[in-house]
Parts: sequence; structure tokens; C-alpha cells
Amino acid sequence: MKVSDLIADFLEEKEIKHVFGIIGAGNAHIFDSIQKKGYTEIICVHHEQAACMAMQTYYRTNGKVTAAILTTGAGSTNGITGVVSAWADSIPGIIISGNEHSKFVDSHKNLRMWGVQGYDSPAMVEKVTKYATQALNPNLVIYELEKAYAIAAHGRPGPCWVDIPLNLQSTNVSSNDLLRFNSSELPDLNLNSDEELTNNIESILEGLKKAKRPLFWFGNGIRLANAEQLLEPLLEKFNVPSLVTWAGIDSIDSHHALVYGRAGTYGQRCANFILQNCDLLICIGTRMAISQIGYDISELARDADIAVVDIDKYELDKYKERYKFSINADAKDFISGLLNINLNQSLDYSSWIEICNKYKLDYPWVNDLDHPDKDGFINSYKFMEKLNSHLKEDQHITTDMGTALLSGHQVLKIGKKQRLMTSTGLGEMGYGLPAAIGSSIARGKGEVMCLNCDGGMMMNLQELQTIVHYKLPIKLFIFNNDGYLMIKHTQNALFNGRRAGVDSNSGVTCPNFSSLAVAFGIPSFQIRTWEDFENIIPQVQEINGPVICEVFMHPNQLFVPKLGLAIQSDGSLISPPLEDLSPFISREQLKENMLNGLHPKSVAIESK
Repeated sequence: MKVSDLIADFLEEKEIKHVFGIIGAGNAHIFDSIQKKGYTEIICVHHEQAACMAMQTYYRTNGKVTAAILTTGAGSTNGITGVVSAWADSIPGIIISGNEHSKFVDSHKNLRMWGVQGYDSPAMVEKVTKYATQALNPNLVIYELEKAYAIAAHGRPGPCWVDIPLNLQSTNVSSNDLLRFNSSELPDLNLNSDEELTNNIESILEGLKKAKRPLFWFGNGIRLANAEQLLEPLLEKFNVPSLVTWAGIDSIDSHHALVYGRAGTYGQRCANFILQNCDLLICIGTRMAISQIGYDISELARDADIAVVDIDKYELDKYKERYKFSINADAKDFISGLLNINLNQSLDYSSWIEICNKYKLDYPWVNDLDHPDKDGFINSYKFMEKLNSHLKEDQHITTDMGTALLSGHQVLKIGKKQRLMTSTGLGEMGYGLPAAIGSSIARGKGEVMCLNCDGGMMMNLQELQTIVHYKLPIKLFIFNNDGYLMIKHTQNALFNGRRAGVDSNSGVTCPNFSSLAVAFGIPSFQIRTWEDFENIIPQVQEINGPVICEVFMHPNQLFVPKLGLAIQSDGSLISPPLEDLSPFISREQLKENMLNGLHPKSVAIESK
């Protein structure tokens, strides 16, 4: 059999019904074999980074590992941003890249270029993949693909890369000569033993018995472990308040009475107060990123014992001095262990829950003080709040960066059947549109809402044609704020508002998206007022097919609350702790909300 035919067979054996890619000379045999076999549909995008981004949300939507099929040279280098993104967010996938004839791999190995366009692509990505290899023996191609498929989802998930020179793809081999991968070859994860895990769970239970203000913090590792269905039973059993990370928002219903929001450097005031006042913090399936915990781990939940459950030992080692319990385990195993344990005494946290409820009441996610409409523009936070009531029961949402990311993840409330997906690790502009494509394909070319921005749109604008070609019902919202709003705020803070490369007056413009919609044959709408919102959103939600809705917002709108520097009258700077978000509230009000008093940094900040 021809090796490329065996690759098509491999995809069928693994029940991979869709792959993403762009054809080139280096992968033409693979494309031909997949097309000829007819089992796997190739979703042809218009940039390889889009293939590797769509691959991610395909998995996140339906749980099936899939592949991106890239060609040699620039075809594979174009995919690297998507690969790093998958690596950062722990998303499994296989990148199958073509390369020059294998004779050049050896004869040109010390040259900058191999053959016409070739280079050492596995070496390029070995630090951002779980496994990267080049198959040089035709009898080992399927072995390497099977190995990559197994490793991608083994332990902490991530992408794997298999490079196959074009002459190997066209080589004929005997099935008797093929080597196959055996799962026994997978590396040992070296997690906590059953006894160690049991002891750790018992220690956590003892901590819960002693604690007065315990708190769960749920991350995306829970969904990666297929344990999201265990979260509500966990809360019901222990009656403990909880927070979610941005990547973990859709792991549990946002409306659950014990889910209080999302803490972090762009967190909600109520969530940050709850986090900073707890006395036992149990973090499950989260890598404790700076965007969650702030810039100084010693300032996180200062009066709390911290327990972290992570399948990656290196993540546990990152702040091991601060953690009382470092539990190297799969999130599902840990949660199942907690659920199976017998409680020989009732746990009463009613007074703590009352405090949490008061924070939630006193500090709503959206308010007129922090999120006013200004100069005739509607505020994006209020937009998201109103959008909540128009979301469909099974609405799947992807976001790009900037406005879509910040206001969306602070405000959107996600129900049991809904999903919210973005790139929280690499945070690359241009993610939203390919992400929507991957999710739509995973839903059987189903509906997806994509929240995007004018700047992010320009990074993968070409994928509008992919949406049109496959008739994907993607509802694309574009927040128009004249360029790169987050960087405008950075320039305000660092350079007294001097502009360079951020808006129409400093070198960056974006097109008229309504005119662009006409060119692509996509219906479009514009929202400038709340009257527009009430009239247009129902229309957009009713359209069965691609649609663009442009939302005009203030070009200098603030993203708040956020953790920011406090500039004193003498010019000195103070980096406050996580509970002290800007715009700063009065020191008296802050003190009332901190059960064990103010941090010295907050005391030093001049009262407003």
C-alpha cells in the first residue's frame, strides 16, 4: 500500500472525520489519499495558523483529537503560532507536515535550506510540542502517527508534530513490514500513588473541617480530565463557594448559587474579595497564571492555606514554597476521591456564604460607575450584560483578544449547555475567527457566535471566505474601537498618551467591515445605540448562516476593574495586591471588605 493511503486509513481508524489544512507540493499525496478514501473531510482554510487554531476548538467542542495537514517550507512555519497556542492551553492535536525529498534531509542537513523549500521543522517546534519527529523510514510512518496520537492526550495534553518527506508519502510498503505503536510504550506520568492521593484527600478534608472560609477554584484542567460533570455534585456535597478561571468558565453553570465569578488581574471585585479573604484555597486544574494570581504569589489569599491539584509537576513546583498541599494528580481522580469520601460531621459555612453573597450584591459585575456610556458610544461591558439575555440555550462562543476577551470573560454568564472558548495562554490576536470555524465544524457545521475586534479581525481576515465556502452559521460580532485599544491604555500609562501604531492617527486603520461583508456576500448590521441593539440582536440571532454585526464603541473606553499601578503625588508607584483593583475605592471601603485588614501597600495608596 501507498504510505499516504495508510495515513488516510489511520485517520479513519481513529475516527477523525475532519482535518484542517492547505495543500502544497509537500503534502499533495496526503490530500489525494484522504480525498480518495472519502472518510475524512479536509476543511481547507486560507492560512496554516488558522488550521492549527481550528484544530484546537474542534477538540474543545467535541472531545475528538484531530489534525492539521501542512505542507513544506512556509506552509509549516505559518502553523507555528497555532501550535504554540495549543501548547500553552494544553490542547491535543497532531500536526502532519510535508517536507522535501528525504535525500535532502541528509545531504543538506548542514545547509540552511533542504532542497527547494525544506528545513528542520521538528527541531523548530520541539520545545512547544509534546512530541516532534521526522519519519525517515516508510515502515515507521504509521507508528509515528499512532505514537503522536497517543502522546497528545496522555497526561497533560498538547500538540504533537510528525514530519513526513514527500517521497515517503508516495512510497509503497507491505503491511507485513509495518511497525505499530503499543500503548505500553507511553511514558509513566509519575503521579501521586493511590496511597499518596488518598492521604492528600484526607488532608484536604481535615483542612475543610478546620476552615471557616474555604474556596474552590476551578480551571480548564477539569474539562480536559472529563470531570466537569462532577463539579455540581462536589459543591452540593461540601457547600463551599467557588470561583472559575477564564479558561474554566464553561466548566460549570455561571448561575449556580455557589459560583461567584472570575478573579484575577482583570477580575471582578466581588470575586477578588472572596479570593483574598478565604482561609483555605483549593485550586483544581489551573496552572495559576499571573493573570489569575497577580504579580506576587505571597500576596495571594494571604491568610489561606493553598492546595493545588495539577497533573503537571512542573506547574506545582512553580510556587511550591507558597502551597501547603501540592497534589500531582489527574483532576478527575482527585474530585472523585473527594466525592467518595465519607463525611462524619456536617460542614457549616453559612456565615461565609452570607459574606460572599454580600460581596456579590455590593459589587455587581457591571455598574454605571465603572462602565458608563460615553460621548454617544455604548459600553462593551453593558453590551455583554445585555447579550446574556439573548444567548441561545446551547450557544457556543469564541472570542478574540482585546475588548471581546476582557469584557466578554468578565461579564458573559455561561449556562450548562453553552461554551466559551478563547486563547488564554498565548493570547494571540486573530484566534477568534479560526476558533469559530473549528467549533462549528465539530458541531456538524453548527452555529457559533464569534466575538471579535477590528484589530483582531485583520490577523485572519481571509478566513471569512472559509466561512462562506462551507456555509458555516457563524455570527461574527466586531467591536470597532479604532485599532488596538489595550495598547492605547498601555501608551497612556507609559508614554503620557503618545500614540504609535495603534489607531488611524498613528499608522493603523481597519476597513469598512460592512463594505467588506458585501464583498464576501455576508449580510451585515451595525450597532451604535441601545435602540440599535434591541432591534438588531434578535435579527442576528435568527439568521441561519454567516452574519457580521459591527459594534461601535468609544475608541478610548477603559477596561475595568483591573489590577493597575497607583501613582502617588510624589511620582512614586505602588503595585497593589489583588483585592485593590482600579479604579481605586476609598481606603475605608476597602478596609470594610478585608476581613483581616489592609495590606501595607493598600494603606500607602493615597485615599480617593
